[in-house]
Amino acid sequence: MARDLTGKVALVTGASSGIGRAMALALAAHGVRVALTGRSEERLEAVAAQIGDGALVLPGDLTQPEQIAGVVAAATAHFGAIDILLPNAGLYIPGDIADGDPNAWDELLTVNVNSVFRLIHAVLPQMIARQAGDIVVTSSVSGHQAIQWEPIYSASKHAIQSFVHGVRRQVARHNIRVGALAPGVVLNELWGFNDPAVIDQKVAAREGLRSEDVAEALLFMLTRPANVTIRDLVILPQNQDI
Repeated sequence: MARDLTGKVALVTGASSGIGRAMALALAAHGVRVALTGRSEERLEAVAAQIGDGALVLPGDLTQPEQIAGVVAAATAHFGAIDILLPNAGLYIPGDIADGDPNAWDELLTVNVNSVFRLIHAVLPQMIARQAGDIVVTSSVSGHQAIQWEPIYSASKHAIQSFVHGVRRQVARHNIRVGALAPGVVLNELWGFNDPAVIDQKVAAREGLRSEDVAEALLFMLTRPANVTIRDLVILPQNQDI
């Protein structure tokens, strides 16, 4: 029987657009109270307006450790606890290493890897104290195989996969479930897709996923019975040749 998420509290990073926005809206539709964080307060407020009551806007820059701690503290103070942590914020940089910008790589690794470490470190103590919690990190198919046109991004997601698998084994005894949700091509602005007509065309050709497809997969993971952990869920467009 599926678990009821009503009344749970979720902290969603990267919630202003794309997968994070879709996750926040899907969770709210299932009775979850959501704390939304991201860099753009205006865009977060727009998501919160769609959700209505039960949404908390917490603008923050995940490249700044003190802001990560502040977001977790503010969400906990407002709701009393964080039941579901969704480290979803991420940057994407493709291209050849010889032509790349190492400073941009550093920012990507800070957001995609270090901020995930810090978020989970900040939230775990309260989950351990309650002996309950769910953590689902947004990974990528690039975390399961190195993709030649995005080696830095692939490296960041390989790091996430290793971290998720290790942390899961450390906290399983505390009734905390930890998993990674790894999509293939998602047709949103992170990957440069903004035109609804183009998105519809690629979906019809089975060449891409909608952000909402990823959010539905998240709901499946979170609503499994308490004895079930989905360690890894990889979802691909049917015609993605990887």
